[in-house]
Amino acid sequence: MTIYLDIILLENLCMNYIILFATGLIHRSKIKGWRILISSIIGGIYAILSFAPILEIYSNVLFKVILSAVMVYIAFHPSNIKLLLKELIIFYLVSFAFGGCAFCLLYFIRPQDILMRNGVLTGTYPIKIALLGGIVGFVIVNIAFKVVKGKLSKKDMFCEVTVFLNNKQKTIKAFIDTGNLLKDPISGMPVMVIEAVELEEILPREIIIHANDILEGKKIDILSEIPNEYKLKFRVIPFSSLGKQNGMLLGFIADKVEIKTEENIQELTNIIVGVYEKNLTKNGAYTGLVGIDIIERCGNYEYFANVK
Repeated sequence: MTIYLDIILLENLCMNYIILFATGLIHRSKIKGWRILISSIIGGIYAILSFAPILEIYSNVLFKVILSAVMVYIAFHPSNIKLLLKELIIFYLVSFAFGGCAFCLLYFIRPQDILMRNGVLTGTYPIKIALLGGIVGFVIVNIAFKVVKGKLSKKDMFCEVTVFLNNKQKTIKAFIDTGNLLKDPISGMPVMVIEAVELEEILPREIIIHANDILEGKKIDILSEIPNEYKLKFRVIPFSSLGKQNGMLLGFIADKVEIKTEENIQELTNIIVGVYEKNLTKNGAYTGLVGIDIIERCGNYEYFANVK
């Protein structure tokens, strides 16, 4: 059988790119196209070298694991070993799913001659079959992981939030609320909700005490006593909830917010903190609400920058 190395390189480069891209989406890692491309090229070069009989080391299982770890590291540059291992596991899961889809398509198409060399599949089948298998696998894996991640454990339902405002900061425990999709209707900024008593260290006391009165048009004279650096950051957020269809919430644009989860700390800007005058729970298990859409933006570097 005639083997065209350029075709092997192209096929593996495309498949590696799709697999790495899917891995990044599923793990919500920072996705940079040039990093994934470099990693994919390395995988493609391995596929070519695997056909060289003088280099038997390339068929070694340990070498393949090391190569996979290098590819994942180059693609996502994880900050610690724990993240690297998680991304590596997802990389293998995605690879197995993609491989299964590709083999399934090949089974139905039945190419006349297929060659397997050191785990690299090649033959006369068109490249579109491999790419189609990758796309189908991507859809299946993405749906499967969304279903699994939707069933969060109790531990995963909480995070630590630190709000920064005018050189002041306050750290609270927040609940990840899947039903909280609150946004500022004008700017589109997402809104997290924090109990007023927790914000006394970073907001003027007059605002904390009279938040509802200000919203209802009472005690407007209080605003004249508030420094301008606070006035310019206040917003009024309309909301609807059970028992209150047309509510109003006083909020402010934080300088930044840090969200600490089990894995790392993420820094977020362009976020509004809503001031809630009552208690969110009777037992004080948490004093803030963070929408699931905010947590899911960990991979979106328009809002987040990994700081640890």
